[in-house]
Amino acid sequence: MALTSFLLNEPLDMHLHLRDGDMLKLVGPLTSNTFSGALIMPNLVPPITTKEALLYYKQRIKEACKGDAFEAYVTLFFKNDYTYEFLEDIKNDIIGIKLYPAGITTNSETGVSSMDVEVLRPTLETMSKLGIPLCVHGETNGFVMDREKEFMPIYESLAIAFPNLKIIMEHITTKDAIELLDKYDNLYATVTLHHLLITLDDVAGGMLAPHLFCKPIAKRPEDRTALLNAALKAHPKLMFGSDSAPHPKHKKECCGCAAGVFTSPIALQVLVELFEKYDSLDNLNDFVSNNAKKIYGLNIKDKTIKLV
Repeated sequence: MALTSFLLNEPLDMHLHLRDGDMLKLVGPLTSNTFSGALIMPNLVPPITTKEALLYYKQRIKEACKGDAFEAYVTLFFKNDYTYEFLEDIKNDIIGIKLYPAGITTNSETGVSSMDVEVLRPTLETMSKLGIPLCVHGETNGFVMDREKEFMPIYESLAIAFPNLKIIMEHITTKDAIELLDKYDNLYATVTLHHLLITLDDVAGGMLAPHLFCKPIAKRPEDRTALLNAALKAHPKLMFGSDSAPHPKHKKECCGCAAGVFTSPIALQVLVELFEKYDSLDNLNDFVSNNAKKIYGLNIKDKTIKLV
């Protein structure tokens, strides 16, 4: 008999863009209505780099999502001159710090210009001592299909140099990243819905599909298969993070299309269909909730979503 309903307990989106202003008011409730919480990206204009800006942004998110049982887990934009005193003071207000290589994706122009361990050491050592996780957009500026693969040695050098630092490889897209998960105890990852479904062929194999264009770009079929297998098995170091990235329609359907796939309104529904298709529904709660709770040490309010 076909499945007629499915329950999800405390679903979490561990990589989300809510933007700001009218866009936040529009898209915020599309997540807060069904998710218990989400890890919010700090790449606004200007980026979130101060306690005042962080708390004010969290308040704006709360206002946009009022009425829903929803926790916004906010992050700081990585800078290499954060002092120990500053990070110690803000530690309880953030879930992590997001590192962007400069210019590699939307609103990342003020990201780090060098991924050399010694250059990054001051902030990373402090984060390690204070137990603040590091979230990383892991791409180089090389050939677009190889950017994540080329970043793997950087992840390895960070994992070795800071063994007590929890490092999250954000929105992974390759089988190389899946293989790296099991190599270092302090490496974890998020994966999006769209990277479980599409390859580059879906984006540009025929007519260009601008609403499927994102960074990191979708990869090869063998990469999608590796990601999907890990997700369906609810690999304990892998979490769902939609990387849902809304843009005005005129910035997607244009010359110079903005990068980002907007999936928030249908993420959980499609995940249920996908896991049911592969007879893996028993693992879905781990993938969209329990793994993230364990990795980040979250204690969240009860919220059960029934999908019919």
